[in-house]
Amino acid sequence: MKNIVILGSTGSIGTQTLDVVDKEGDIRVLAMTAHSNIDLLERQIRKYRPRAVSVNLPEKAAELRVRVADTGTRVFSGPDGVVECAAMPGADMVVTAIVGIAGLDATIAAIEAGKDIALANKETLVTAGDIVMPLAEKRGVNIVPVDSEHSAIFQSISNQRKFLKRIIITASGGPFFGMSRHELAGKTRFDALKHPNWTMGAKITVDSATLVNKGLEIIEARHLFGLDVDSITPVVHRESVIHSMVEFTDGSVIGQLGVPDMRLPIAYALTYPLRRGPVSEPLDLVKIGRLTFYDIDHDTFPAVNLAKKAAKTGGTMPAVLNGANEEAVAAFLRDGCGFLEITELIQRAMEAHRPVMEPTVEDIKAADAEAREVVRASLNK
Repeated sequence: MKNIVILGSTGSIGTQTLDVVDKEGDIRVLAMTAHSNIDLLERQIRKYRPRAVSVNLPEKAAELRVRVADTGTRVFSGPDGVVECAAMPGADMVVTAIVGIAGLDATIAAIEAGKDIALANKETLVTAGDIVMPLAEKRGVNIVPVDSEHSAIFQSISNQRKFLKRIIITASGGPFFGMSRHELAGKTRFDALKHPNWTMGAKITVDSATLVNKGLEIIEARHLFGLDVDSITPVVHRESVIHSMVEFTDGSVIGQLGVPDMRLPIAYALTYPLRRGPVSEPLDLVKIGRLTFYDIDHDTFPAVNLAKKAAKTGGTMPAVLNGANEEAVAAFLRDGCGFLEITELIQRAMEAHRPVMEPTVEDIKAADAEAREVVRASLNK
């Protein structure tokens, strides 16, 4: 029996993790966290009977505490409650499915407590990879990526990391592939949320549309696999069947294929190093017919180059990239800015920032706050 904690159990990755738990049968959920969706969290509590849960909003936590008083599940609140769940005694693995930099403290707490990490929160490594990865090594903690691209890379490398030459990271291209900047100018949140292949949360779906997500994934891959960003090549692969590839020193290229279903990498992370029965429909290459690949249009989608610039600058600059994007996407989702403004706001925040090299966690949080303020000030002009 493997005991797990799910940080972000009511979101897209969290609910799909619970689908995998249902299929596997020998995984127990010890704790869960949510931002505010206490209706769904209550149903999860009554089904999985965790020892504890945490709700980000204190008033929602108070309401939930009354509603589940008959279950014996403890209800925490706020960031401290998330950390409490992340470090839960008896847990073997923590699934970090909280969106954004909000997952950083809890991930560090889980690593400090010696828990293996199923990493679905890429922002943790984007903003603090130089802190998190050495800490995991020091504590003897496995970090198994859940993002489909990084799971594919992880699986493809196997035990051949010393021969790794290049990573080829695939992107679907999102809903706006092939469009010009002129065509993108009037795109709304409803347009951006129509992803052609994947069912994901709103923030990551918008990130896919801007290709910011691919930039963040390049930075994450740099920390996970030890290559510089110029050795990580993004390509558009519209079918989302090859989830990423690796090239070795002898020229061999190995990739991982599967249907676009997040339950596959989630299941691999939860059962690693084993493989269990299927959790999704089988891949039918004949039905798919063909696999296509295209270069990134960097003029129309400048986010990848912004991310590479942030990574090469280092220090707190990746936290600024991430924080500005989170703030800009939140504005876009409430119709507070245009689609093209998202990357423009990121660039503005990066240009305004003087990076701190070898930052502490507090430096990273300060840079994140600064970036968000630049975005807010720009939108309020």
